[in-house]
Amino acid sequence: MKVNHQVPQYVAEFIGTFFLVFFGCGSMILGEVYPHYNSGFIPVIWGGSVAMMIYAVGHISGAHFNPAVTLAFWSVKRFPGKRVPGYLISQILGGLLASLVHLVIFGAGHKFGATEISLSLSGGIIVEVILSFALMFVIISVATDSRAVGEMAGIAIGTTVALCAFVGGPLTNASMNPARSIAPAIMSGNYTNLWVFIMAPLLGAVLGAKIYEWIRCHKDNDSDTHGCC
Repeated sequence: MKVNHQVPQYVAEFIGTFFLVFFGCGSMILGEVYPHYNSGFIPVIWGGSVAMMIYAVGHISGAHFNPAVTLAFWSVKRFPGKRVPGYLISQILGGLLASLVHLVIFGAGHKFGATEISLSLSGGIIVEVILSFALMFVIISVATDSRAVGEMAGIAIGTTVALCAFVGGPLTNASMNPARSIAPAIMSGNYTNLWVFIMAPLLGAVLGAKIYEWIRCHKDNDSDTHGCC
């Protein structure tokens, strides 16, 4: 029987999100469980995990690993709606499996890398919207604009994730990704402000995609490599 060509894409999204949560949230768990662990490396691990999986499976699925990214691409008509449900399910299941593995490895005496707001609720929402905007703005640039250096996508996006984690980590644990927040919330049983980590990244990512599409100001088949500026 011929395998549906979309299945490998879903599997790639599942694997990519699994390792994103496994390494990223795993580093946060290590920092919580082992006091001697150098937590300063956590943002680098998040960024490195994203970059690693972009180069590993980006050519298969586009390397979303994030429901907010998938929906943002769909909102600007750069991703087919028929594939959205499969991507979202794959991403959430990948994150859940990673958190389940954390339970097996570390037990239940930790927060599973859950996202938390360390400032006011409104401040947390603003931070998550801004971080998600920045992430999607970079993603859609290197992924869809022929003027960008596509080979640098992993480095550019991974660096963005790391920078966002350095700044937003102490404030909201820098989610930017509903799948990354849902999995630890389920495993830890802590759903406090989970809606923020679902809605704010969605809003920020959609705004980032739409604004980049607005300033793109050229057609993909234009011969002018400098756009319209």
